[in-house]
Amino acid sequence: MWKSVRALLVWGLSTAAVSQELVLETWRVDDEALWKEQFLPRFQAIHPEITLKLHSQRSADYDRELAERLAAGKAGDLITCRPYDQSLRLFQQGHLLDLTDLPGMENFPSFAKAAWQTDSGAQTFCLPIASVIQGFYFNVDIFNALGLTPPRTRADFFAVLEKVKQDGRYLPLALAAHDSWVVSELGYQNIGPNYWHGEDGRLALINGQARVTDAPYVAAFRELASWRPYIGDHPADATEAQAVDAFAAGKAAMIVAGSWSLAQFTGKVNFGAFPPPVAREGDTCYFTDHTDMGIGINAASPNKEAALKLVEWMASADFAERFSNSVPGFFSLSNHFFELKDPVASTMMGWRDTCDSTLRLGAQFLTRGEPSLTTELAEVSVKRTSLSPRWQPARPPGRNPPSQRLDGGPAPAGICTLPKAPSGALFHSGRPGPSGCDCQALAGVMGPGRIGAGRRGTPGCVWSLCYVRESRWKWRQGLVARWTGG
Repeated sequence: MWKSVRALLVWGLSTAAVSQELVLETWRVDDEALWKEQFLPRFQAIHPEITLKLHSQRSADYDRELAERLAAGKAGDLITCRPYDQSLRLFQQGHLLDLTDLPGMENFPSFAKAAWQTDSGAQTFCLPIASVIQGFYFNVDIFNALGLTPPRTRADFFAVLEKVKQDGRYLPLALAAHDSWVVSELGYQNIGPNYWHGEDGRLALINGQARVTDAPYVAAFRELASWRPYIGDHPADATEAQAVDAFAAGKAAMIVAGSWSLAQFTGKVNFGAFPPPVAREGDTCYFTDHTDMGIGINAASPNKEAALKLVEWMASADFAERFSNSVPGFFSLSNHFFELKDPVASTMMGWRDTCDSTLRLGAQFLTRGEPSLTTELAEVSVKRTSLSPRWQPARPPGRNPPSQRLDGGPAPAGICTLPKAPSGALFHSGRPGPSGCDCQALAGVMGPGRIGAGRRGTPGCVWSLCYVRESRWKWRQGLVARWTGG
């Protein structure tokens, strides 16, 4: 099939080399110079007739604007692909070309391709390009001055925090607690894999073999809450920009960060990186190595043949090396071997050899439905951790009686989840309450609330989960119970 498609595309072209300009849709607004200076010269040595122009949007606007441009037939030839469901929807809508048999796709492992495949894995619609890694950065000069070494265990980690705090000159840990996604993705989902054993725990949620109220998932919240004495006097006011500035200025000893932040610190501070500490010396370590970016071809492009040539080259070792060294902190997902020039990036990529990698919990399948697991984890991570001590659990996690929260307090009335919630859903105990709802343990993670009667007189239950008929929710895989406040 692939050969016949290629033959038809070639048949439509003139036998003479014709200059063609491709347009790449991207959220990476700073990449134009990289393409012009680093990537295109290498590609044009093979295909001088093909040029490239970037159409860039801010990341926050990219998905909406791309969808509008595709629907209007105005999108570029090449599409920078978000992982999993966002790009899957575009493929299902007919906007992305099937790249399953693209030459060079064999250079990518199955876990990398899974981010841009149909649920069955039968079709691949974007070429995997890069992942980002999460961990901790530390100020080398501060560590040297205080006689500290990068912590390997949790006990070591808290000993470092305490020593920096006692010294009094530096913020022990910079954390943008104002920004819920930071607390969730760089806090909870950074340290969490060492509790739920990476892919084992993530897949257990997807397969319905575990719930996020199980001990390992709650224990990660408990550790996150114990950071509270070390992240400043007013953590709720600390934005990501302020946390980055504090670390870059040498005012913080450590920061939770992703590899995409490397450029923000390089040349400003002497820093290194370490993976999330484990419970005990010798334990298997886990870290988040998250598939971040792929490249697809607009199915409506009039320049498919030229676009295919560029994407094939992007599957090569030449592009993998150039991209990874030109954009430090974004790591090629290919199997090609190459050396990274940036020492901190090299350190982080080396964790792939010493630890087991995993994805963020809500990345695959559990993002489906409203609200998504990603959204709910962001909200719960803030409420359960550093912003208020009332969210800290004071008793061992586990299934609670209907009258108790995880912290041992009484559960307010009117908190519930959907009966027979899908695999991976939070807090469903199977215990029916008013109007067929399970008014049991949502407060155990969300904390006390002001839940009153729901809309249209649905007493004692959250409207968004309990009034709507169960049949309306069957498609919501990975549903997470929603606390609406009445």
